Amino acid sequence: MSKHYANLYEESIQNRVHFWNRQANELHWYKFPSKTLEKDENDLFRWFADGELNTCFLALDDHILKGHGDRIALIYDSPVTKTVKKYSYKDLKAKVEKLAGALKEIGVEKGDTVVIYMPMIPQAIMAMLACARLGAIHSVVFGGFAPHELAIRIDDAKPKVVISASYGIEFEKTIPYKPLLDAALEEATHKPLKNIIYQRHARLGEALPKMNPGFDIDFEEALFHAEPAACVPVKGSDPLYVLYTSGTTGKPKGIVRDNGGHAVALKFSMQHIYNCKPGEVFWAASDVGWVVGHSYITYGPLIHGCTTVLYEGKPIKSPDAGAFWRVLEEHKVTTLFTAPTAIRAIKKEDPDGLLIKKYELPHFRQLFLAGERCDPATLDWAQSMLQKPVIDHWWQTESGWPMMAIMTGIDAAKPKAGSAGKAVCGYQIEILGEDGTILGPKQEGLIAIKLPLPPGCLPTLWNNTQGFKEAYLQTFEGYYLSGDGGWKDEDDYFYVMGRVDDVINVSGHRLSTGEMEEIVASHKAVAECAVFGINDDLRGQRPLGLVVLKDGMNPSEVEIETEICNLVREKIGAISYFKTVLLVKRLPKTRSGKILRKVMRQLADGKPYTVPSTIDDPLILDEIKTALINREILS
Repeated sequence: MSKHYANLYEESIQNRVHFWNRQANELHWYKFPSKTLEKDENDLFRWFADGELNTCFLALDDHILKGHGDRIALIYDSPVTKTVKKYSYKDLKAKVEKLAGALKEIGVEKGDTVVIYMPMIPQAIMAMLACARLGAIHSVVFGGFAPHELAIRIDDAKPKVVISASYGIEFEKTIPYKPLLDAALEEATHKPLKNIIYQRHARLGEALPKMNPGFDIDFEEALFHAEPAACVPVKGSDPLYVLYTSGTTGKPKGIVRDNGGHAVALKFSMQHIYNCKPGEVFWAASDVGWVVGHSYITYGPLIHGCTTVLYEGKPIKSPDAGAFWRVLEEHKVTTLFTAPTAIRAIKKEDPDGLLIKKYELPHFRQLFLAGERCDPATLDWAQSMLQKPVIDHWWQTESGWPMMAIMTGIDAAKPKAGSAGKAVCGYQIEILGEDGTILGPKQEGLIAIKLPLPPGCLPTLWNNTQGFKEAYLQTFEGYYLSGDGGWKDEDDYFYVMGRVDDVINVSGHRLSTGEMEEIVASHKAVAECAVFGINDDLRGQRPLGLVVLKDGMNPSEVEIETEICNLVREKIGAISYFKTVLLVKRLPKTRSGKILRKVMRQLADGKPYTVPSTIDDPLILDEIKTALINREILS
């Protein structure tokens, strides 16, 4: 263990107030906080609550004032439109302050909410920063979500304005953002004052979607006419954004991110975890609709003074499986952060790494993986092909920054295949048994973090303090329950084994099987159903639906599968990757009527399982096994 890491980690746990106060001094505050850590009126921990700052100022203005205005802040690399565009810190600020001015003219003020529903274009980052500039709270909705999911988030966030675009562009298809937004607003109860729409042609000669006069405002026109807006000081405890994540009830949870702790944590992480220096190029190959896009496409790199890459493309077919390596070479990227799914897709297309050898990567130092567990075979392949450190690490939408990693800025320890690394400074991580006892090495249990959580983690849920306490804090007194299970070894390396609730991880995206189950159950022919996640070599997990039909209903399995998959796609979106439905005569249950989803998941994955003594009829599992074999899910 690195002595530097051990000492710093120990200080972050034993003397956390002094430790984080020192990190806060790395940032520009309008008013430095008088208290580093305190409890609010709901008995919840808050960091830097009475300090005053502005996150957009830290990301843009501060660097310009320090003489770095001509440094490249953002590289937009879009193989789908064959575009590369670079924005200096001055360029980006000029756009952002005008967009903030346009929002201000509509009536957006500090504390108001704005929903952002956009593809991977620079205007999405401008929208986030413009909200931060005004002290408004943005809520970015991933573009892969269908109108129903967008409507749910609009009703919960109650935005004064929605910022969107005409189209998203993929190679073989276009995503009609504006029509999807229109459909969501028809369904939603809450109505914003205005939409701001960035108009881009999906294909040459293709018409732009219809704008609603007086309600839809053209993005570029709004910028042209607006007066630049100055940064508005906000409290350290004021929300910067709300980001929705799947909950076990099917209703999305609004994760709140505060301004003060968020800025302090991200600045710390860029230096100490990712070992990135101001002026270097950092690339998180994610989407702005996910927490990675918030933390490490937008805010982390810009607050630290780096150049960030916004990539509108895929790891393969962009045009080939060498797409990532081309970006690394062309833009002199030092650190790449992506999901294991992306590496598995590249490996599948280019197993011998022939495309990697086409590119010179002298600037590239390390690859970080997160979003789902990285299997050792994928990590070993990437490491052998790149001949650079490959580091799996673990964090959540709730934490906003890594909880486990090899902190390459201070720790020379080597990664272990299958492990997410060691506890990051500020996180006192324990493996707990069902009764709350702390387990020792190689004992699998529930991953929990001793309170208080460090800065940057969620302080609560949006308009749902009680729900926050019930979901995360009440299971084990004094601990945050992560919802993941795992274990650690004798060297304090942690191994995360996956969710312990009904949230599954599809290509790094957390999705609720409970919500999918509700949708499947709504089909007119379905009497009973169960949806659970099964292993998928490429995506980590994918959902599988088992359906019992109502008496008198006799559709074919192909027919019912097509109809149900279309229903899930319509309600959630293609992101769900819901493609398989099995017809069964009955579902395995306990005698009290509880469906045995865990046992079915273990059966489908070919893992050992214990038949519960409370099962209604053990023969049902044989029926399920036959159905799985017939569909070649189980061999």
